[in-house]
Amino acid sequence: MKLKFTQYFLSTRQRPDRASVDINWIKAVVEKPVKEVVQADGRIRRWAPIPEANGKYLRVILLPDGKTVHNAFFDRGFIP
Repeated sequence: MKLKFTQYFLSTRQRPDRASVDINWIKAVVEKPVKEVVQADGRIRRWAPIPEANGKYLRVILLPDGKTVHNAFFDRGFIP
């Protein structure tokens, strides 16, 4: 799957806490989430653990098209 990215996502990737999130990890979450929630605005939240990050859960927010990444970050509050 070819991912697209919002300008918001591209600008937040400049932050040190977000720059370490690998694009391949984002793709893995999009393709094989362990949980998915569709928000009222149609955006899609997906989560999956990232073994290379000590099993922390990465949350990826997609636009309603399901292929445009709006945000991606490690979710400290996620409980599987």
